[in-house]
Amino acid sequence: MHVLVAEDDGSVAAALVSALSRAGHTCTRVSRGSDVLLRHREVQAVLLDLGLEDRDGLDVLRDLRDVSQIPVIVVTARGDERSTVRALSLGADDYLVKPVRLHELLARLIAVTRRYNPPAEPTRVETSALSIDVDARRVSMAGRDVALTPNEFGILLSLARRAGTVVSRRVILDEVWGDAYAASSRSFDVHMGQVRQKLPDLTITTVRGFGYRLEDAP
Repeated sequence: MHVLVAEDDGSVAAALVSALSRAGHTCTRVSRGSDVLLRHREVQAVLLDLGLEDRDGLDVLRDLRDVSQIPVIVVTARGDERSTVRALSLGADDYLVKPVRLHELLARLIAVTRRYNPPAEPTRVETSALSIDVDARRVSMAGRDVALTPNEFGILLSLARRAGTVVSRRVILDEVWGDAYAASSRSFDVHMGQVRQKLPDLTITTVRGFGYRLEDAP
């Protein structure tokens, strides 16, 4: 398993990484909340300290849950009930207070990842008029091939996978750019405009202040 260890204390991080590595896991260590949001798609679980260098871990957890259901175990020195309840209500899968018993951490890590079963990624996505071959990165509309750039393809695929439902701007940015919070909004708007221009018969509705919906009308 590949685990993201988000911990600003170097000695604590080293102990966690060492224990995880001995148990056969691969680790990536970061100390900033912004890096959690940037790199969570590379891993299968997150160990999250609440005292990171740039942001409070609870804020990071809230933002992470906007775009991902990846298993998260909070590992922190905050043992008060308020922090525990807050973290769990924001979507943490488990909460451990330092100093952590490493065998317990490993057991809980296995338990939370066992419960997480992400859906398999489809190799073909189709709506009433749109067909997307994911592996070949090929798009056709009403039988006509449409050439898209990688970012345009990613935006369309993110919407088409959830056709008929609203997809938040953050989710699209996270899936296409790998960062729901640092990607340029201007760049996103330009690429979305290009998708609409290249596929004029496709209806993409803007839901102001939240995201977009690909309409799948027959």
